[in-house]
Parts: sequence; C-alpha cells; structure tokens
Amino acid sequence: MTSAQPQRNTGRSVGAIVAALVVGLALTLGTDAILHATGFFPSDDQAASSGALAVATFYRVIYSVLGSYIGARLAPNRPMWHAMFLGWLNVAASLAGAVLTWNAGPKYGPHWYPVSLIVLALPAAWIGGKLYTSGHRAWSATGEFFAR
Repeated sequence: MTSAQPQRNTGRSVGAIVAALVVGLALTLGTDAILHATGFFPSDDQAASSGALAVATFYRVIYSVLGSYIGARLAPNRPMWHAMFLGWLNVAASLAGAVLTWNAGPKYGPHWYPVSLIVLALPAAWIGGKLYTSGHRAWSATGEFFAR
C-alpha cells in the first residue's frame, strides 16, 4: 500500500506543474492577443516599442509569480520546490526564445527584452512560492510566528 503513495504524489506533482503552466500560458497569450487587437502591440511583422516590451515584461513576471503560486498551492508536498521547478522551466523557455530570436531581426525587439525574461524567471518563481508558503506558517498568540 505504501507504493501507491509515491505514484499518487508524482501524479499530483505533475498535475500541479501542468496546471500552473496552463494558467500562465493562457494569461500570457490572452493578454498578448488583447494588446495586439487594441493596437498597443504592433502587428507581428513590426518591431514593438521599448515601452510596449516593458509592459510585456511586467505582466509576464506577474503571471510567472501567479503560476508559481498555483504550482506551490497545488503541490502535494514541497511547495517551494514546485515553484522553483516552474521557475527553471521558465528560464529554459526564455533562454530558448532568446537563442531563436537573438539576431532574427528588429521585429523581435532589443536584446534587453529576452535577457530580462531570463533574469527575472527565478525571482518571480521564488516570490510566487514564498507568497504561498508564507501564508502557511505556524502562528500563535504568544508570538511564535516564525516557529516552524
């Protein structure tokens, strides 16, 4: 009976990671589509302004924090590990995007944009994980907030 527990936890871990990825990806693609439809982002064959890319960086980081929070929240155990695993997946995806678009032309924007996504991926994941785990610390009226 103990052998079923690790498999169940593995399935829940995978589910937590997949759910977090789906939420983050859906929010990012949805926001991108809205900003393209409203004209805030130019068409795909034109370069986005630095201001538009700064906005994109901001909401991508916010969505990464949210995704890591969801991954930690749904994790069967080790919530911070799940959040940071999502952060490393984000680093890998951002790095792949940077490599594929680095010298592909001005329509992919300046180099600071993909670099910022790589650099901010792990801090965003850590914040998401911390937002979840900090709400689950032991607390008592005697002031033992950090006792755990």
